[in-house]
Amino acid sequence: MSYSDYLDYWIENYCYVNLKYHTIQAYQNIIKNHIKPRLGFYRLTQISTATLQEFVNNIYIEKGFSKNFMHNILKVLKGAFKYAHEKVGFVKQNPAFNVTMPKYDVPEKDPAHIFTKEEINMMLDRFKNNHAMYYAMLTAYCTGLRVSEVFALTWEDIDFENKTLTVNKNVLKKNQKEATHGRHISGKATTVWYFGTCKTKSSYRTIEIGDTLVKALKEYKEEQEKDKIEYGDLYMKHYIKPTKNYYNNKPEFKILNAYSELEIALQEVNLVFVKHNGVFEGTDTCKYPFKVIHYELGINCRFHDFRDTHATRLIEAGADIKAVSKRLGHSTIRTTYEIYVRVTNKMKNDTVERFEQYAVNL
Repeated sequence: MSYSDYLDYWIENYCYVNLKYHTIQAYQNIIKNHIKPRLGFYRLTQISTATLQEFVNNIYIEKGFSKNFMHNILKVLKGAFKYAHEKVGFVKQNPAFNVTMPKYDVPEKDPAHIFTKEEINMMLDRFKNNHAMYYAMLTAYCTGLRVSEVFALTWEDIDFENKTLTVNKNVLKKNQKEATHGRHISGKATTVWYFGTCKTKSSYRTIEIGDTLVKALKEYKEEQEKDKIEYGDLYMKHYIKPTKNYYNNKPEFKILNAYSELEIALQEVNLVFVKHNGVFEGTDTCKYPFKVIHYELGINCRFHDFRDTHATRLIEAGADIKAVSKRLGHSTIRTTYEIYVRVTNKMKNDTVERFEQYAVNL
């Protein structure tokens, strides 16, 4: 068996069964663009530790990929060979076991951008007429939800009386070819949206929300009710159709669209972040607005930075780290500290001031 054929085997028999959709996509891109062109022609049993280490070293020198991306390449190499050795016995030893990352002497620049209050106000003011984006950004900033969790919200997930918000799903996009198992249907949209499971068990959570977000979402809901009346039969409604994943046979929920004038014998879902006419664009809602944020407002950021900012501001304000971790849906507080909470100038100054008060002013 060639290494190229084995990687296809690993994707189909392990990844499709055990991993999340977006993780599989990332692995497939690494295999297609980097591993197969350089190593795919080898026989599986020909590949040694030296072969893999040379591959990692060379791609690091030639491409200069970030540390995170190199970690992902190594993850594919190690994961695929671990399965070949321990699970299916295609190789007697795991040649990837001792392969190591090149040393990064210069620390990587933190990709996160912690928004200032002024930047938050600039963005909200810029998109005050794009209500799907405006309220999505405000929700992310006030809750720390992931982008896929924000756009998966339905009005049933928001309890205005008890001031809580429940995260019990995310939204994911598949292209039509994947959704129809390789068949292209002429004249149909190329994007299909699904409700997927949350990232981890701890991601399923109910969190408290403040009066600012409660008031804003109430206003937004009232506006949507008026839009439904204004657009009438042309307002887009959404339904969920239970399906099964083609590869692992696990249940999935496909989001279907239909004009209000049509009667559909499926469960209707009331998605929160839709356009005035009810059209749902999922996380694609952010594509154009973030180009505007980058080039017009001059803020180099990602939607995920609302999550980083939310966590960091809570810690700055003295919130309990365990409570913050639970709010973000993390399984351990270590994840919260290492990934999402950045040291800001305020936190640095607080540290110095506390030392001055405790150790110097004797």
